[in-house]
Amino acid sequence: MKIIDSSVELRIKALRGNEYFDDLPESMLKGISKHMCMREYQRGDVALWEGDPCDGLFILEQGSAKIFRLSPQGRQYIVRVLQEGDTFGEVPTFDGGMSPVNVEALEPCRAWMIEGEMLRGLVQAHPQFAQKVLVNFGRKLRGMIRMVSEMAFYQVTHRLARLIADDLPQTKTTPQWTQEQLAARLGTVREVVARSLKELERSGAIRIEDRRIHIADKEIFRQWSQPSH
Repeated sequence: MKIIDSSVELRIKALRGNEYFDDLPESMLKGISKHMCMREYQRGDVALWEGDPCDGLFILEQGSAKIFRLSPQGRQYIVRVLQEGDTFGEVPTFDGGMSPVNVEALEPCRAWMIEGEMLRGLVQAHPQFAQKVLVNFGRKLRGMIRMVSEMAFYQVTHRLARLIADDLPQTKTTPQWTQEQLAARLGTVREVVARSLKELERSGAIRIEDRRIHIADKEIFRQWSQPSH
């Protein structure tokens, strides 16, 4: 990790584009910009370790990263794949505790880091900012409840279809995921993912070419990805 020089203008622009700060007054943004910096990570670098202190809130400016946890047996579960504009480090930033997750760069990344102590002071001093934090925490909590519910109530094949649907870009084809990566994101093992992919293929919902998943039949795929399953 290394620190990259940045101008005040770039810092304020980054803040204005983020959901925590987008409607704060200019005077507040200028004050916050004095407590942030740009960090650069190479692929495989870890920005946060589970159980370690966290310097502050991160905004991913460039690249992608994964939030993950490890089981006692060493199996990795990917909580979320971060893309440009996403934030991480919220929990330790606002409660002052240790990081509950690991965050690792999947490719060369740049991320803004905003000092946690300063942000905790903003929560106490500015109700407008505190409200933004509460709203965003509520949205993230709803997302986590959905993830837990799906793990509890849906079979892996249906969860896999829903994951594909959530991550599918406009090109209607996924990135070149490995079965190990898919398993880590679903909280299962590679062999189960392999069986689920074959089930989706046999049903006519998808086809796989060069490790990319393509939607073969939208209606069949929709049936697999619906909550009713």
